[in-house]
Formats: sequence, C-alpha cells, structure tokens
Amino acid sequence: MNRPELIIFDWDGTLFNSVDQIVASLQFAAQRFEQPLTHEAAQGVIGLGLPEVMQTLFPQVPHLHEQIVMAYGEHYVQHSTHDAWFDGVAELLHDLKAMGVKLAVATGKNRRGLDRVLTKTQSHHIFDITRAASETMSKPHPRMLEEILQVTEVEAKNAIMVGDSSYDLEMAMNIDMPRIGVSYGVHDPQVLARYAPLTIVKSVPELHHFLKQILQQKMPA
Repeated sequence: MNRPELIIFDWDGTLFNSVDQIVASLQFAAQRFEQPLTHEAAQGVIGLGLPEVMQTLFPQVPHLHEQIVMAYGEHYVQHSTHDAWFDGVAELLHDLKAMGVKLAVATGKNRRGLDRVLTKTQSHHIFDITRAASETMSKPHPRMLEEILQVTEVEAKNAIMVGDSSYDLEMAMNIDMPRIGVSYGVHDPQVLARYAPLTIVKSVPELHHFLKQILQQKMPA
C-alpha cells in the first residue's frame, strides 16, 4: 500500500482507557430505571452513538431513553476522572505527527463528551479533525469517515482506520479504507478478523511499531 497520508483513530478502547467505566455507568443507569443489563451487553455496544446504544440495549422502553442517557452521562462524568490514555498513546501520536501524517478521531461519543476528553488529554492541537457521532451518522455507517476524508482532502485508500470494535472496522470496510484492529479494547481478535484488517495488534507499542513500519516505507515509483 501507499504511504498513508491520514490515520483515523477511534477513541474509547483504542486511545483512551475508558471501557470499564463506560460499562459501569451504563449498568448504573440501567439499574436506576430497573432495566436488566449484563456486562457483556454493555461492552458490546461501545462504539455506537448514544441513540443507537439506547435502541440496542433498551428497545422495550423508548420513553426512558432520554432519562437513561442523562443518568449515564452524569455518572460517567463523575466517575471517570481517572480515565486516561493507554500507556504509550501520547508517544504514538506525537511520533506520528512528527512524521508528517494527518491525524483524526472518529468516535461514538457526542461532541460535548469528546471535547471534554480532548481538553483533559490536552490533545485538541494533535488532531487535524475530529468527528463525534452526535454530528453525523453512527458507526458502522461510513458517513463520519467520508466527512473526515472530505475535510482533509485524502482518498480512502490513502488513510487507515484504527479501532477496537467491529463497528470501527466495518465502517472502514464499507468504503474500502485500510484498517487496523486493536484487541486490548472491546472486541476480541476473532470478531475483528471478520473485517479483513491489515493486522490486529495486542498493545499500543505493537500498534506504534506497525504504523511506523508502514510510514517509513519508500513511496512506490
């Protein structure tokens, strides 16, 4: 493949170690409104936009969706103060930036939630563009990737999507964008492998090494 011009990252479970708290906050909100919710079911929807999360987990109580979302959001903000980037992410992003590649975020978070964690990690300046699910269509629809490509003026074949969920990889596959799975987040390697990724990495250092190798390849004549 050509040297990538753009690398797009999912946020939760890929760059940011927040999966456990998202699950706990979803379960808290479900319990408040007496709705059953297993750990597996809660973890399985991470990556979707909140409306899609509600429709998937609580289809039987549409009248409670708005209240459940509010309870989830309040609990998450209150209890996620220790959530942070995975070890090695800061070095990864700064290294990629120094190599001249464009960086972007495509997340299931809403804009308010994304801006909060971008500020927390002091990373607004690192990314050329970010897209939140509340501004566009939820994964696995590729709309947010298409919008990122349009703004950055990069073709899908010259970008890479990096994510920990089937939604991330399916979204990229839908527009023939090369993709990398990370198995330290939501979905296991067997699930990620269904979407034909370039590779599946087990850690941030392994991801760093793989991306560096691709970027250091000489451009084809």
